[in-house]
Amino acid sequence: MEVLDLVLQSSSSVSLVGALVLLLLVYLVSSSSFSSQKDRKGPPGPKPLPLLGNLLQLDLKMTYNTLVELSKKYGSVFTVYMGPQKVVVLAGYKTVKEALVNHADEFGDRHAMQSMDDSFHGNGITWANGDSWKEMRRFAMTNLRDFGMGKRASEDKIIEECEQLIKVFKKHKEEPFNLTQPINCAVSNIICSIIYGSRFEYDDPEFTTLVERTKRNLHLVGSPSLQLYNLFPWFGKWIANRKELYTLTVANENQHLRLFSRLKETLDPQMCRGFVDAFLVRKQNLEESGNTNSHFHNKNLLMTVLNLFAAGTGTTATTLRWGFLFMAKNPKIQNRVREELSRVIGGRQSQVEDRKNLPYTNAVIHETQRLANIVPMSLPHKTSQDVTFQGHFIEKGTVVYPLLISVLFDETEWEQPHSFHPAHFLDKDGKFVQRDAFMPFSAGRRACPGESLAKMELFIFFTTLLQQFRFTPPPGVSEDELDLSEIMGLGRNPAPHTLCAVPCV
Repeated sequence: MEVLDLVLQSSSSVSLVGALVLLLLVYLVSSSSFSSQKDRKGPPGPKPLPLLGNLLQLDLKMTYNTLVELSKKYGSVFTVYMGPQKVVVLAGYKTVKEALVNHADEFGDRHAMQSMDDSFHGNGITWANGDSWKEMRRFAMTNLRDFGMGKRASEDKIIEECEQLIKVFKKHKEEPFNLTQPINCAVSNIICSIIYGSRFEYDDPEFTTLVERTKRNLHLVGSPSLQLYNLFPWFGKWIANRKELYTLTVANENQHLRLFSRLKETLDPQMCRGFVDAFLVRKQNLEESGNTNSHFHNKNLLMTVLNLFAAGTGTTATTLRWGFLFMAKNPKIQNRVREELSRVIGGRQSQVEDRKNLPYTNAVIHETQRLANIVPMSLPHKTSQDVTFQGHFIEKGTVVYPLLISVLFDETEWEQPHSFHPAHFLDKDGKFVQRDAFMPFSAGRRACPGESLAKMELFIFFTTLLQQFRFTPPPGVSEDELDLSEIMGLGRNPAPHTLCAVPCV
């Protein structure tokens, strides 16, 4: 209606004709792009409307649920139009694995959503492609390992944060409280110690503000209004969430830049404290050698740190929150975990090497990751070249969503896909078994680079806190009444809730 009003209010016949021609061109271009699916024998899908595509058929708050339902009608490879944007959706374990692993190169590019491209401009890791992405990912993987990822050094850091978290939980004296902020800070400190070489206190306003802004950004990116902005960027100035996202992102950038500045003042090339030091030394060495075309520049450092900070905080913290919520919801399972921990570990601190002797606890952690399903649509991929996949032609540059929820809830792979069922990961003798369809970190070229760190964090945080506390619903709320509904951002989060952490030792 706003477009029609604009046309009717045009002060001259020229502007009226121009507006009508523009609308006609949009219609023709949209119709042409929609019809290309049939001409090229692309994947099937629901018939789209001009310009709007299939938006009226999608629930933008829970888009993944709509896509799962569409896969039941159109198959494991199908097309939807999110506005004018053609999207190919991959559903089910076998299809997603075939695409991301067997055709890793063809499906290995990243589609940078407009809201992300506004800030990252192809820099960093998460939203980048090409040589810059390869260089930054390689450097990040190497240095994450060098500074402790998957090693005893990281284990010690996680144990230190567990000690701090225990103190915070005990301060609540069995009263119900929201676990979000302390868990976010504890998990964030692990990636901070790797990036910066030091941790922060939970009451440090600089640190807590950075964590809170990051959490808010992850929520905003998945909001319906930002999804619409990604599809129709020309509406940007009317979308309040976009303005807030930009403001918060700039504030985070400035805060990280201040931290960089402090590190530069005391930089010792012979003794790097963390990822940022290592990056600055590599950048300095390249500049001294006369290399002016390097990907090691300030923008890549900033954007890579933003990527690592967000990924290293949000995903693991969210999974832990789901885990303690599931324990409060399922007290018998919680009791069995605590019994196994007591029998195998006793009162000492749990360590990663204990995992092999804790099959039930390990199964519960894996089942938490599966059912929590925190990134149900994965992040959007993009085809790097024309590809014929399962008999369907998909052209270069097509946006692709590997529907991870359809893998983690695949009814042909899981006996009780919609229930919390640790036996999914246990054999008849009670021994832990890995499942091929367990893919919470995605797979292929874009699999999570911090997977080994996340696994270590989940195991030590989960086991240590369950040794210390029993998690229960607030007084007056039964296990059956405990809310397991979710709210969507860039990931799937439990709805706001409180739990009681009852000390057991």
